Formats: sequence, structure tokens, C-alpha cells
Amino acid sequence: MKKIFFGSASFCIATLLAACGGEGGGSYSSTSKEGEGVSGTLDFYTSQPDADAQGLVDAFKKQNPDVEISIFRSGTEEVVSKIQAENQGGNIQADVLLVADSVTFENFKAEELLLSYESPEAASIDDAFVDPDGTYAGTKIMATGIIVNTNEVTDLPDSWSSLTDGATKGQAVMPSPLYSGAAAYNLGVITRQDDFGWEFYEALNANDIMITQGNGAVLESVATGEKNYGMIVDFLAARAKNDGSPVELIYPKEGVPVITEPVGILANTENEEASKAFVDFILSEEGQKLASEQGYTPIREGVEAPKGLKTLDEMTILNAEAMELLETRNDDKAKFGKIFGE
Repeated sequence: MKKIFFGSASFCIATLLAACGGEGGGSYSSTSKEGEGVSGTLDFYTSQPDADAQGLVDAFKKQNPDVEISIFRSGTEEVVSKIQAENQGGNIQADVLLVADSVTFENFKAEELLLSYESPEAASIDDAFVDPDGTYAGTKIMATGIIVNTNEVTDLPDSWSSLTDGATKGQAVMPSPLYSGAAAYNLGVITRQDDFGWEFYEALNANDIMITQGNGAVLESVATGEKNYGMIVDFLAARAKNDGSPVELIYPKEGVPVITEPVGILANTENEEASKAFVDFILSEEGQKLASEQGYTPIREGVEAPKGLKTLDEMTILNAEAMELLETRNDDKAKFGKIFGE
């Protein structure tokens, strides 16, 4: 694998949105406790879709049936807010955290909220996606590209400029960086590219792009024909197409921002053994094959990407320094809100 250096409907929509969890308000679920193996309880906080998070937990429990795992899931920004509130109260409940991007983990690392753990499974992951201090590691490759409704669009675009073209005025939708961690990361990366900058987002606003809460809402809007174009994480678009929705996923020629949905252990975990076992499973070959089966590009070397998605080696990556993104994230979101009146 090549080295990538980051500074870190009426179709099948109801089914797809159930699978992607809708990115809506926070929700809890819990597995039952049974059997033998690593034992105890874990609180797992994640921005993964409900079905994917539950599938991951269920697969882990087949090997470790004595671990009871409670899941809290919501959009990355809400998960982060929950941990920050718990930290202020002196009682972080989460043991394991898996959310959109490395910038979030760099923030928690700076606050000394993460446990340093160098999983042996991380040896099969590109160093660019593993924190050198062992506080987090990427779990998958998720690029943001363009989704198009093929019932309405026959001349498929190949450039991000299609979203700012007057011919598509009022026809596009994007997730809000104020809610979606992936969108917040994309905002930071794209505005730091010489060929884009803040002018790109100003042009999106001038072209009347619709701002919606998360990527699931973008999928619903485009797949149902409410909008013809959208900015979306690649796995949702590919999954929808494979399930019969009239959509196409495009990786724009200028390149794509990529998040890796890192996983890490909270420093105050009360079940370090089970937390480490859970992280090991997520990064293992079996865990990465599960990620591929769920429709994601695996981050581990030697595990194939699912149908419809490009591998890391096939992508042109847009990147930026993670520490800069961390330091400017709040300002970036504030500027976005000012441009779009959010």
C-alpha cells in the first residue's frame, strides 16, 4: 500500500437509512451477557450507523460472549459533546470511542483523555493512519465524493465544480459540518486546498446548495429525486446503488478528502482488558473483513474493498495537517455558519 501522509424512498431508502442509522439524535442499545471469555461491561460511543455498530459488537461477542456492551451512537459532533460534558462532570462513561476523524482524537489526546495502546493488529495498517503514541488507529477508509441521481442526470460530472455550476443551481445538497464529523473534516481540508479555499463554499452557497443534517439525509434527498447532486461519504452511495437505488458515485478528478473513523480507548476505562480486546478485533483481519462486508473500504492491508468503492491506491487524496485542523475547527465551523446563515 502506498504511504499517504496526513497531518493525520420508495426504492430501498427505508432499508438503507435504517442501516445507516440516519445520523439522528443519540440512541442507546445493549447486548446481553452470556458465555465465557474476556468479561465485564463496556460502553461504546460511536458515530457509526446503528446497524453497523451493532454488527460489529455482535461479531466481537461471538469470540467474547461474556462482555456486555452498551452502545451510544449519534453524529460525531454530538458524541464529542457528550464526552466533553461527562468530562466536565468528572465521570466519562465511554470505554471505547469510534468516530469520524483523527482531528477529534487529536483533541481528546491533547486533553489526555485517551489511553495509549499499541495494538499488535495495527502493524498491518499504514503508519499514516495510526497515532505514533498509540492513542488511536484508523479503522476504515471513507472518502467523500459526489452522488448523482441517474434518473435525472445523464451527463455524469467528474469535477467538484459541477456543484457550483449555474446549470445545477438549487439541485445539490450537502451535510452540515456543524453536525457531521466527516463534513467538518472535509470543510477543513477543502478550504486549505489552493484550488478550492473558502471561495468553493461561498460558490456553493451562491448556487443554492441545500444544507442538511448528515450524510444519510443527503442519500435520501438524492435517491428520492428531491435533489440531483450531493456531497456524500462514498460507502453510502455505493451501498445504495448496489441495493437498486438510481444513483451513481463519482470520485472527482481533483481528489477527495478521506476520513478513517479511528478507534481509541478512554484513559479512565474501568475495563482495560476488554477495551483492548475490542480494539484488537476491530483492527484484525476478521474485523476488517466485516467492515468490507458492511460496505466500507478496509484500512488493513490485504483485505479487499467492496463492490463500487475505490481502494486507497486508486484515490487521489486531498489532505491537510491534523493539528492545524484541530486548532481551527471551531473557527472553520463558525465561518461556515456565517456563510450559510446556520
